[in-house]
Amino acid sequence: MSSFRYRALALDGRELSGEIVAETPRQARSLLREQGLTPLSVDSPLASPAGHSRQAGLRSSERVILTRQWATLLEAGIPIGQTLAVLIEQSSEPRLRFVLGEVREALLAGQSLSRALASHTSAFDTLYCALIAAGEQSGRLGEVMNRLADHLEKRSALRQRIIQALAYPLVVVLVASLVIAALMVYVVPQVVAVFQNGKQTLPWLTQALIACSSFLRAAWPGLLLAGAAAIWGFRRLSLLPAWRLRWHRQLLRLPFVGALLLGFDSARLAQTLAILVGSGVPLLPALQAAREVVWLLPCRLALERIAEQVREGMTLGRALAEARLFPPMLVHMVGSGESSGRLGQMLDKTASQQAEEVGNRLSLSMSLLEPMLILGMGVLVLVIVLAILQPILEINQLLR
Repeated sequence: MSSFRYRALALDGRELSGEIVAETPRQARSLLREQGLTPLSVDSPLASPAGHSRQAGLRSSERVILTRQWATLLEAGIPIGQTLAVLIEQSSEPRLRFVLGEVREALLAGQSLSRALASHTSAFDTLYCALIAAGEQSGRLGEVMNRLADHLEKRSALRQRIIQALAYPLVVVLVASLVIAALMVYVVPQVVAVFQNGKQTLPWLTQALIACSSFLRAAWPGLLLAGAAAIWGFRRLSLLPAWRLRWHRQLLRLPFVGALLLGFDSARLAQTLAILVGSGVPLLPALQAAREVVWLLPCRLALERIAEQVREGMTLGRALAEARLFPPMLVHMVGSGESSGRLGQMLDKTASQQAEEVGNRLSLSMSLLEPMLILGMGVLVLVIVLAILQPILEINQLLR
């Protein structure tokens, strides 16, 4: 199945152009005639922009919109193959069209939808495919797709909230760092050169400022290279499981950062389990899929042990409690859901509570961090100004 560009005449004489999905140009012309259009030209199939369709990923916003539109079409009673054709035709993103074209081609070849999606791991993750498989097995694909769209929207909203909270402090640090670097490299040497030419003994603060300025002017290329090498080395080390495990454990020990990261992972875990269990996915496959969305490696290892304990007959609430890692609210709500037979609902409530707690923690931390950053940068600028003004004040005192 390929996408073809076409030009055609409508019944009212207007010339239209666009793209249509078909197996051959002849079939594309037939489809255009069925739509009441007179084909003028049908070009060759479009080439994949990514070089290979299975390597084409999707942005979070694209995935959310696609899932919501797909759920609406399925709940309207439109067959899966036809929904894919509609989504391909109305999409303006070449990568998305080719991914969906590959999925539709696999579907027409006899594969299930979940298996066809699973071959595009960069576009559809394990959770996405697991939910589609659950919807196919239960015959409620449209309902499951709607739940998946809700989940993706909540996850995207939480990520957007975190980005917005971090944006202002990062901008403050970047701008202040650039200003201080400009003062140290360009302004300070020109001003201090006036005092160096005289016989005056400079204050220790001014001498320290001159030394820092000279060092930065001479060593800034090396500092940039060292920073780039440190980033490269950190990324290489993060690929090593043992080093990554030690690093994540150190993060969890930090007073505020550890609780924030654990809360974020707990929210994602609860959201994933809620949508999987609520869609009829068995608990063990749900735990396996939920493990893939957790970022902290200690949490992933704990979920592996929890899955083994659940396989041996232990309840999920007790297994979570024995891990002694996840928040008490999550543990108690899971235990209550298992005893009352409403595990999916309790997980959904826990996910909302954890996401709200993470947002509140982040807002509180940013409200404290922003004035501290401004104060710190102000102190640095004050030190530079004092180092420049001290020799001037001493000269004025001598003249008196």
